[in-house]
Amino acid sequence: MIQGHRPTYLFEMLQPLAYIHPGAKIAQNVVIEPFAVIHKDVEIGEGTWIGSHAVINEGSRIGKNCKIYSGAIISGVPQDLKYHGEYTLTFIGDGTTIREFATVSRGTEEHWKTEIGKDCLVMAYAHVAHDCRIGDHCIIGNTVQMAGHVQVGDWAIISAVSAVHQFVKIGAHAMVSGGSLIRKDVPPYTKAAREPLSYAGINSIGMRRRGLSNEKINEIQELYRYIYLRGLNNTEALSRIELELQPSNERDEIVNFIRNSERGIIRAPSSNANE
Repeated sequence: MIQGHRPTYLFEMLQPLAYIHPGAKIAQNVVIEPFAVIHKDVEIGEGTWIGSHAVINEGSRIGKNCKIYSGAIISGVPQDLKYHGEYTLTFIGDGTTIREFATVSRGTEEHWKTEIGKDCLVMAYAHVAHDCRIGDHCIIGNTVQMAGHVQVGDWAIISAVSAVHQFVKIGAHAMVSGGSLIRKDVPPYTKAAREPLSYAGINSIGMRRRGLSNEKINEIQELYRYIYLRGLNNTEALSRIELELQPSNERDEIVNFIRNSERGIIRAPSSNANE
């Protein structure tokens, strides 16, 4: 039978043997399957589905129309020795799907929250550590292991079995190949592959799918020629880009990303690699 008291908010379907703490706030039309566990200080938005054996820990803020599959653990205690029980949160944006046995840790006092944006897909067995910030429309592949404080821009894709070093930044519209060891920042609009991870061209297919014009794609490609294919160091490349290429939102986004990179960006391709 159902454990605990009925939450303050209404819900559509709560199966027998699910547990919901009386302090949880569950919106209308939420489905919670058998053996799911919803702890205190949890908020779940309208239309969300919680699968069997999912565990939604305190500090979870789950948006509308999300899907949390069996065995997933949301807002678990950070795997960080600097965490001493401070009150932190985990935000999951509207329309995001968390697949089986994925884990998402809540924040620490460094950022106070872990954030996954809207319409993302976090595949099975992936791990999103404390204080990570993932943008909208991102795909995190199966068993991707993401250390703390990682930042991922909108529309980025990290393919399966990749490991992301702490504090790494992955730019918007970037795509990282499967099995990658991501130790350096990956600039926006690029593809990254090989070992050690290096520039493998621009993500032209992804940009076309998102409606960027051929002219805009060619502009981005020319910009990365300065950075990776002309034998310039980053300082020289950025200076020449600002002098020789017309200003645009994409140009400024890329220049600022590289200029502000603390870990440094991924390496240039080897001499026999194709753009």
